Amino acid sequence: MTLRSKFLLTVGLLYAAMGVLAWQLLTYNKIMFVAAEGLILLSLVFTARLYTAFVRPLHLIAAGVESIRDRDFSIKFIETGQKEVDQLIQVYNQMIDELRQQRVTQTEKHFLLERLIEASPSGIILLDTYDRVAGLNPAAAVLLQTSGREVVGRPLEELPSHWGNSLGKLPKDEQRVIRPNGIETYRCRKIRFLDRGYHRYFILVEELTQELLEKERNAYEKLIRMMSHEINNSIGAVNSILHSFSYFSPQLNQDTRPDFDEALQVCITRNQNLAGFMANFANVVRIPPPVQQPADLHALLHSIHRLMLPSFERKQVRWEWELAAQIGPIMLDVQQMEQVLINVVKNALEATDEGGWVRVQTIASPPQLMILDNGKPITPQVQEKLFSPFFSTKANGQGIGLTMVREILLHHHFPFSLETGPDGLTRFHIAFTEATPLASAQS
Repeated sequence: MTLRSKFLLTVGLLYAAMGVLAWQLLTYNKIMFVAAEGLILLSLVFTARLYTAFVRPLHLIAAGVESIRDRDFSIKFIETGQKEVDQLIQVYNQMIDELRQQRVTQTEKHFLLERLIEASPSGIILLDTYDRVAGLNPAAAVLLQTSGREVVGRPLEELPSHWGNSLGKLPKDEQRVIRPNGIETYRCRKIRFLDRGYHRYFILVEELTQELLEKERNAYEKLIRMMSHEINNSIGAVNSILHSFSYFSPQLNQDTRPDFDEALQVCITRNQNLAGFMANFANVVRIPPPVQQPADLHALLHSIHRLMLPSFERKQVRWEWELAAQIGPIMLDVQQMEQVLINVVKNALEATDEGGWVRVQTIASPPQLMILDNGKPITPQVQEKLFSPFFSTKANGQGIGLTMVREILLHHHFPFSLETGPDGLTRFHIAFTEATPLASAQS
């Protein structure tokens, strides 16, 4: 029973009792009966006004509760002139103003935060309380190479490509630098925030590729130039002295002259090899900007095939073709791209055992090139360092082949990757397009 019903019931019983008593006065004194009836009527009017004043705050409270429940903070009440009711109305109106202002401020902040997340160049992945993907911004969708709908609701471990393995093992409230393909470098942080009383996380993925490549390039360029300068100056002087010594050879006796000539030749040859060794490093520094012209990719691949075919035959490795029926001209520097393809094919050949194969595959739209082999797979540890300067898995490797490949392809703004897939095949992939963040950053 409501408070209003209790009040009406109480008043009704009271007036019923008063009516019965007034009826008893009718038999004794009619004048007193009439006076009693008048008093009852006056009290009834007073009670009605009192009831109205008593019930009005209840109506205000009920209306206020309904507006708050409906999240309608635009309804305010006008003061009635009654002190107690007006105090209640003032408090309610002030509370509604505060709630409306807080909602406007919160909405504006939320809208600003959404715009910042969408415009952020860093990838942001929101997680729910079970560490499943709850949402991601456009930058994260580009990094994951997928749309938000495809990954929402999935655990981190099920994210496409290498991201599932990398982000799934990311410790909470810590950061880690990952290099998934040996070129692109990302700093990933898993950060906690409070949402409606529950702890949730989001992952911030920042690309450091351009910055690190620039620092790395400046460091090894300075080192190579200094070493090349010092070594070449020394080699030139030493070779000049050694050639001068050769003039003393006729003055030696027949027994010691062959050993003397051989020792001199060994020293001169070693110096020449050292000069060639430094020249290979210097070539990485002196790569000129590409002169891009329309080129026939298939013709270029056939010329590489003719050049490398004797090496394939000696190792008994098959060269397989899987070319598109027709592919249009591609803007590239033929000489530089030829150097890239020779290095890639040579690496594939060296990784393949006798009886294996190397397959050259092209796709017409969008134009792409893949060089596959069924040789030794690339381990995750090697994957992270593949394109690092001076890194090589070969016993006598100098670590400059893939570095030169990297620099040429970056100058062309061609996205590329080198990795071993789940099928065990190693693929070097080149996309002849500029539509990647890395390309834009390098340009």
